[in-house]
Amino acid sequence: MSDVPLCLELDILEGNQARSTMKGDQYQNKQNLQNVASFSKTVKQAHALQLQSAIALHQQGRLVEAEAHYRAILQVQPQHVDALQLLATLAAQQQRYVEAVELFNQVLNINPLHAVAYSNRGYALRELKRNDEALASYNQALVLQPDYADAYYNRGITLEELMRYEEACLSYDKAIVLKPDYAEAWSSRGFVLHELKRYEEAQSSFDKAFSLKPESDFLFGNMLYNKMKMCDWSDIDNHLQYLAAAIDSHKKICAPLTLLGLLDSPSLQKAAAEIFVEERFPASHALSAIQKYPRHDKIRIGYFSADFRDHATAYLMAELFEQHDRSKFEIIGFSYGPDTPDALRKRAAAAVDQFLDVRTMKDDEVAQLSRKLEIDIALAVDGLTTHSRPGIFALRAAPIQVNYLGYPGTMGAEYVDYLIADETLVPTQSRPCYTEKIIYLPNSYQVNDTRRVIAEKVFFREELGLPAAGFVFCCFNNSFKITPSTFDGWMRILRQVTGSVLWLLEDNAAAAGNLRREAVQRGIEAQRVIFAKRMPVAEHLARHRVADLFLDTLPYNAHTTASDALWAGLPVLTCLGESFASRVAASLLNAIRLPELITSSQEEYEAVAINLATHPEQLARLKLKLEQNRLTTPLFETQRYARGIEAAYTGMYERYHADLPPATQNAFPSNSSGSTLVP
Repeated sequence: MSDVPLCLELDILEGNQARSTMKGDQYQNKQNLQNVASFSKTVKQAHALQLQSAIALHQQGRLVEAEAHYRAILQVQPQHVDALQLLATLAAQQQRYVEAVELFNQVLNINPLHAVAYSNRGYALRELKRNDEALASYNQALVLQPDYADAYYNRGITLEELMRYEEACLSYDKAIVLKPDYAEAWSSRGFVLHELKRYEEAQSSFDKAFSLKPESDFLFGNMLYNKMKMCDWSDIDNHLQYLAAAIDSHKKICAPLTLLGLLDSPSLQKAAAEIFVEERFPASHALSAIQKYPRHDKIRIGYFSADFRDHATAYLMAELFEQHDRSKFEIIGFSYGPDTPDALRKRAAAAVDQFLDVRTMKDDEVAQLSRKLEIDIALAVDGLTTHSRPGIFALRAAPIQVNYLGYPGTMGAEYVDYLIADETLVPTQSRPCYTEKIIYLPNSYQVNDTRRVIAEKVFFREELGLPAAGFVFCCFNNSFKITPSTFDGWMRILRQVTGSVLWLLEDNAAAAGNLRREAVQRGIEAQRVIFAKRMPVAEHLARHRVADLFLDTLPYNAHTTASDALWAGLPVLTCLGESFASRVAASLLNAIRLPELITSSQEEYEAVAINLATHPEQLARLKLKLEQNRLTTPLFETQRYARGIEAAYTGMYERYHADLPPATQNAFPSNSSGSTLVP
């Protein structure tokens, strides 16, 4: 999954009044407007006064009145550059980007040396997903005005959207050299460095941004997430208390994905999602309401994702596309992620009825395309993750919209009707913490690909840096999921199991160094914490067989990583939390019929780990049971899963055509007896 949707802000006006909301009437730029006001002295007195009035209205956010004044001036003086420039800016603020580009072009036809118009035109072009043209416009602004910090910043934003992170970083560097107190540039620089896995440099940038503008939306959460990637837990308790209090106060403090790994509170996670969506992706009525579609011969399912590629979500879903019943369902993939030439993307594209690359389309264009195709059910596969596009769903891409698989929590959006889950993930008492209605699948919500290859290579401990003897606990979760309390428990387990080691995935050198230091501080030798380098997936699956027991994290469980371990035959020990993200491993273990590996407290979790490590006969029985269950229980029965989720789609569809509102319901296909659950 993608890690976190960091909140990057864009300029529309010279002087960098940053966008704090997606609502156009919130843009202001006093400095730019005041500068233009000074130019108006050369205009006829009446027009100068009218322009000043328009500027004052513009500053106050009274955009309709300001526009009337600008247009009145232009009726008399069609080539009034200042009025044209401000009218173009106003059009962009109101998301009338095509008109804005045309108006900026008029400005540039009159004055081809107008650097601000080039930069602002770049903004409008970028919003139209015409990124190459946007870059050319920014570059021309910088030719004309090499010390134009805002143009460098906006250019960086565009490069970032294109995932050209190294170039984006250089552009932010230029902006910062020119304007050292440019908080937004420092924050954006932190984001691209984070994406480049240069976490220590990213932290310095985030810290600088915070020192300059601590109230910046969601910046605190971004800083904390970056620290968690490095397993830098300094002052973590105070940070978490502050975070919880800020969310309770409805502050824009933390993106919802970040929170999943920090606080196991479904109510706070819901609040954070609602705050984030209200700010960034509120419901939009820019498109007319969808008129009721006729019944189709086949239910039309649209999967919307940035991750049709070599990505954890695609690894899970690949076979589902192939197993869908094409006599009843038409499957369309909407891809807005990178067009990578990897095998997973090719497999997904070949498995669906239509595969649409919509990277260069705006949200409203994608929603309109979905409507044109009469998609019945649109699935937000990546929810609120880094490269997701909830704006498509805010415009209503389909009459039925669903939060599915990639984001383990509520999206907090009124326009998302359903959440695909199971009874382990969302028990009845937790339903109020989800804005969606819950669709309960019969076993686990998580689909799996049973065609994943496990390499035949047999690994030896020594070649993996592991000791020849001794118990091997492992966890291949992302480093940000390792919390101090989880690590405390792991160290207590190592202390009780003589000769044991902990084998972790090396996400980054900073995290490895910090975790070894944390181990020493807890009385465990640094060499007992061993790090695995990344390797091709088939070989990675094969090396699981060298480990003895997978130890899960809390509050953000192993998800795909748990499925990897179970598929490879490695038992996973988990502790059941309160939130969706903290109950996923339990969901998987229930589906593979291994409830004895689900614990309900930290004490029980540690006791079971120690017992299995010191009683090899019990562990051997568990591994044998896992091997027997692996291909005979629901977790890895993709065809059975497909029938379950198709029952869910059919239920949603029938309610829609019966003119009934979305409702929580079970989605058990006719051949299913339901799920086996731990109370």
